[in-house]
Amino acid sequence: MLKVIIDNIEIQVEEGTTILQAARMIGGKVVPPAMCYYSKLKDSGGKCRSCLVKVVKGSAKDPRPVPKLVASCSTPVQDGMVVENTLSAEVQEARKGVVEMLLINHPLDCPVCDQAGECDLQDLSFGFGMEETETIEPRREYPGIDIGPLIKLNMNRCIHCYRCVLAAEQLTKKRAHGMLYRGDTMEISTFIQTAIDNDFSGNMIDVCPVGALTDRTFRFRSRVWFLNPMDARRECGKCSGKVVAWMFGKEIYRITGRKDQFGEVEEFICNECRFEKKDINDWVIEGPRKIKRQSVISSNHYEQMKKGSIIHPIEGTTEPQE
Repeated sequence: MLKVIIDNIEIQVEEGTTILQAARMIGGKVVPPAMCYYSKLKDSGGKCRSCLVKVVKGSAKDPRPVPKLVASCSTPVQDGMVVENTLSAEVQEARKGVVEMLLINHPLDCPVCDQAGECDLQDLSFGFGMEETETIEPRREYPGIDIGPLIKLNMNRCIHCYRCVLAAEQLTKKRAHGMLYRGDTMEISTFIQTAIDNDFSGNMIDVCPVGALTDRTFRFRSRVWFLNPMDARRECGKCSGKVVAWMFGKEIYRITGRKDQFGEVEEFICNECRFEKKDINDWVIEGPRKIKRQSVISSNHYEQMKKGSIIHPIEGTTEPQE
């Protein structure tokens, strides 16, 4: 076992563990944000640079600090390594620069984007973004591309994380899209407008950290914070059949995969479960999905959210009154 210290918290991990994986074992604010890394997709990571950290001590054998910030998702832990994330002002400033670069061509589509409320880029820009842009140049724009009847592609929102390409390559038998061109003309697309049509293509929607890939069957139907996410299951011969049913009353608006605390799908689901089974009678509803308190989706779940007053304190509150 290797010993590593991240933000003054010591943990022992197995050899081959990356800094990001070690930080996730600790949990909390120690975990760097990740826009391209996905633990269930092989060869993901190293593209967005939002998970940069500072290695102040390389290892017990070589205690010299690493001169530059490193990507925590692709840097393996060394025995005796000391890492700083939230404690390093240099890391925080670098992360602000990364966010500015990610937003430099990103459109202000949040008011009309179906990903709003569960967007990783929204969370990242809220924590590290600037109030105003420093650029005056026009933003890069792509023509609309039709990639099939189930998935909507908006390349203007894409941050080139490569997750959808890896998902299609590793989950399906035939990948019909990829990264075309290079530099500022780079884009995710299907060559000669080939439609994406396979049993697990819908998982590209779940792995996309922004609103570049969205569900056409859910498009503009509702905001996620108006819906109630419920754990549901069904017998399926293609996948596990374990999903999240987003409901309004007794109506299912959309189906997605179940995600863990880091926003990664626990088990990939098939297109039949995702797009075709929208009747409540198709599912066994297990109960409400646990929602993170910082998520805007929890706006309709006011459990222990209000502060008690001096006159009428709320039972169970532990916050001191001023």
